[in-house]
Amino acid sequence: MTNIFTKTLAGVGLSIAFAMPLAVSLTAPNGAYAQTVQLTVDQNVQYKSEKIEGLNIAYREAGDANKPTVLLLHGFPTSSHMFRNLIPTLAADYHVIAPDYPGFGASDMPQAADFEYSFAHIADMMTELLDTKGVDKYSVYLMDYGAPVGYRMFAKDPARVSGFIIQNGNAYEEGLREFWDPIKAYWANPSKENGDALRGFFEIGATKWQYTAGVQDPSKISPDNFWHVQYLLDRPGNQEVQLELFLDYGTNVGEYPKWQALFREYQPPALLLWGKNDPIFPEEGAHPYKKDLNNLEFHILNTGHFALEEYLTEMSVEILDFLGNVGS
Repeated sequence: MTNIFTKTLAGVGLSIAFAMPLAVSLTAPNGAYAQTVQLTVDQNVQYKSEKIEGLNIAYREAGDANKPTVLLLHGFPTSSHMFRNLIPTLAADYHVIAPDYPGFGASDMPQAADFEYSFAHIADMMTELLDTKGVDKYSVYLMDYGAPVGYRMFAKDPARVSGFIIQNGNAYEEGLREFWDPIKAYWANPSKENGDALRGFFEIGATKWQYTAGVQDPSKISPDNFWHVQYLLDRPGNQEVQLELFLDYGTNVGEYPKWQALFREYQPPALLLWGKNDPIFPEEGAHPYKKDLNNLEFHILNTGHFALEEYLTEMSVEILDFLGNVGS
C-alpha cells in the first residue's frame, strides 16, 4: 500500500502530498496558483535526434506536439540531463523540447578544428531544430550558456518567443565578477598559456563545485550529476571544444546592449528564478533585468548554480503558473 503524507512548506504556503515512491503532488492554498504540479516518473519522455548540418543533435521530447512548446536550453557543463526532473511535470500541459548542443550530452562532438563552436552557430542550429520539428512559437527556459543561445534566437525573430524563464543566465555585465577574470584574460589574449590556465574548470573538482557551491545541503545533490558531466568533459578533444566556447563567450557581452534594447521594445513576459549563491552568475546579474522588462516575475532563491537540483518543487509551481498566464 502506498504511503501518503502531507507537508506544508514554511514561507511558501504549499500543501504537498507525497505518494512514495513515485509521485509528489503540490497544490497551493486559496487558489494562489492556478496549477497543481504532479512530479512523477514519466515513462513517456522520448530520447531522439535530428540531423542538423550533418550532425546528430540529440534532444528529449515529451508532451503533445499540438500544445504550446517549451524549449529548455541547458548550461555548461551539463546537457538536457539538467531538466530530467522538470520535463515530466511540464509535459502534462505542454510540448517540451530539451536539446543537447553539439559537443554536449548525446549530440555529436566534432573536433574543435573541424567545426565552428560559437554561440551564434549553436543558436542557429537550435532554431533549425525547431524548424525541423514544425515549432513556430515557443516559450524558453534559459540557463547559463542557454541565455546567449536563447537571446540570440530571440534577436533573430523576437515575435517567435512567447516568454522567457530566466535562471542564472546573464544579459548584463553586472553579473560578471571575479570568477570571470581568467576568462576575460583569455578574451583579451587567446594564447595557449591563457587557455591552459582554464583547463582546471574541466576537472572533477570544478564539476562538483559547480553543483554544490552555494547550496543549502550538498548531501542532497545527486553525485550522478558529477559523473554524467565528467564523462562528457573527459572525452578526447572535449576540452578544446570547451575552450572554443569560453573564448567565444566574450562575443555575447558585446550583444548585451542589443538584447536589452529588444527587451525594452518587445517586452516579452518573463519569469526570473535565480540562485543567489551562484559564484559564476551571482545575484548581481539578476537585478538589471528589472530595468528593461516591465512584465517580469522576480524570485531570488537560496541556492547555487543548478537551482533545479534543490528547488525543483517550488520552481515547478512558479513555471507552470507563469506558462499558464503566457499561453501559446
